[in-house]
Amino acid sequence: MAPFKYTRRRSSEVRIGGTLLGGDNPIRLQSMTNTSTLDTEGCIAQAKRIVDAGGEIVRLTTQGTREAENLKGIKEGLMAAGYDVPLVADVHFNAAVADVAALYADKVRINPGNYVDPGRKFKHIDYTDEEYAAELKKIEERFVPFLNICKAHHRAIRIGVNHGSLSDRIMSRYGDTPAGMVESCMEFLRICVKEQFTDVVISIKASNTVVMVRTVRLLVAEMDKEGMAFPLHLGVTEAGEGEDGRIKSAVGIGALLCEGIGDTIRVSLSEAPEREIPVARRLVDFIEECAGIREQAKASIADDTVTVEFAETDWETLQLKAAMAVGALFIDGLAHQLVIKNDGFTEEKLTELSDAILQAARVKFTKTEYISCPGCGRTLYDLESTIARIKAATSHLKSLKIAIMGCIVNGPGEMADADYGYVGAGVGKVSLYRQKECVEKNIPAEEAVDHLLKLIEDDKNSAKI
Repeated sequence: MAPFKYTRRRSSEVRIGGTLLGGDNPIRLQSMTNTSTLDTEGCIAQAKRIVDAGGEIVRLTTQGTREAENLKGIKEGLMAAGYDVPLVADVHFNAAVADVAALYADKVRINPGNYVDPGRKFKHIDYTDEEYAAELKKIEERFVPFLNICKAHHRAIRIGVNHGSLSDRIMSRYGDTPAGMVESCMEFLRICVKEQFTDVVISIKASNTVVMVRTVRLLVAEMDKEGMAFPLHLGVTEAGEGEDGRIKSAVGIGALLCEGIGDTIRVSLSEAPEREIPVARRLVDFIEECAGIREQAKASIADDTVTVEFAETDWETLQLKAAMAVGALFIDGLAHQLVIKNDGFTEEKLTELSDAILQAARVKFTKTEYISCPGCGRTLYDLESTIARIKAATSHLKSLKIAIMGCIVNGPGEMADADYGYVGAGVGKVSLYRQKECVEKNIPAEEAVDHLLKLIEDDKNSAKI
C-alpha cells in the first residue's frame, strides 16, 4: 500500500478581528459563553476562561438589540484586561438584531432557517417556482443591507445552518435532507458572491453525526461546482456531555478533519465552555495520525468488522483517537462491527468504547442516548443539574433517545427523531415533547423533570415504548 499523505482542503482566508481563518492558517478553536449577554462582567470572566484554555474565538448569544449593544462593553472589558479575542454575535429570528450586532461584533452568525423565514412550524407549503423565487427575493432584499453594514465596519459573517432549524420553506421543497440543508446555505452564499462579499465562514451542523458528515461533504462538493472556497466551521450540535459527548464529537468532527475539511471547530458539550477547548485541541493535534490509522483500518476490514490497535495509556486519548480514526468507516457503511485493541485496558472497557463509537455513528444502539445542548445565554434553567437528574432516572432505558434543550432555537427540530424532548420555553418554564408533539407546555422548571419521568413511565406502562 502506498504511503498515506494527508492534505487539507484549501479555503479562502477570512479576517475575524485580529484573527485570520482559512487559507494556510491553523485550524482555530472556539467556544460560546452560556452567561446572559447582559451580564457584562460574567461574560468577560467566562470569555477569559475560554481564552486561557486555548480558545481563539468566543461567541455570545444576542437574542435582542440590548444584548447586541452590550457586546461593546464586553469587548472593551476584555481589551482592558489584555484579551484581544474576536467576539461573534449569535443571531436567530430577528434580522434587525444582526444589523446592530455588526456594529460591535467581529463576526455575526445568522441562521438561514430563521433569518427571514418565520420560525419552523413543521408545516408543508406548496410553492410554485414563481412563489419560491419571490421568497428568495425577500431574503436578498433583507440580507444585502446587512452585508453593506458588515462591509462598512469590516465585519465577517457566519452563515450557520442547523439541521434543527431548517425553515418550513426549505423543508417543503427539499425535505429533511442533506440536500435541503445545503440549499439553505447556498441561497445565502450566492447572494454573498453576487455582492462581492467574501468575509464569510460557513457551518452546517446536526446532532446526528451521519447527517452532519454527509451534509458537509455535499456542501463542499456544491461549493466546488460553483467556484466557492469559503472556510468551514465544524461541530456536532447537542453532542451531550461526559464521555458520550466527547466520542460523538470526535466521530463527527474527526471524520471531516481527517479528510482535510475544516478551518475552525467547536466541540459542543453540556459543560462549562472552557472544558470544550482542550478536547478540540486534541482533535486538531490528532488529525494526521488518525487519518493514517483510518486508511490502514479501511484497508484491513474483514467480515464486516473494523479491527484497530492502539498503544495508549490515557483513556481519553484512546477514546478520541479511536472515534476519530474509525468513525467515518461506519458512517459510510463500510462495516458494522468494531474491535479495539489496547494493552492496559480490560476487554470489557474496550468493548464499551466500541459500542459507544458505534452508537455515535448511528450503527448500533446499546444505551440511552441523550441529545443535550451546551447551553447559552438563552438557557433559562440549570442545564447541567437537569441533565444529571434525567440521566440518573433514565439511563436504564436501553435505546431510548431523550433530548434536553435549553431553548426553542433548535429544540423541536433537532430532537425530531428523539422519543422525548425537554425544552426551555421561557423564564423558569419548560415544555415536554413526545417526538415532534408538544404534550405539556410551560411547566415550572422545578417540576419539569418529574413530569418528564411520569410521561415516560406512563408510556412504558401503556406499551408506547
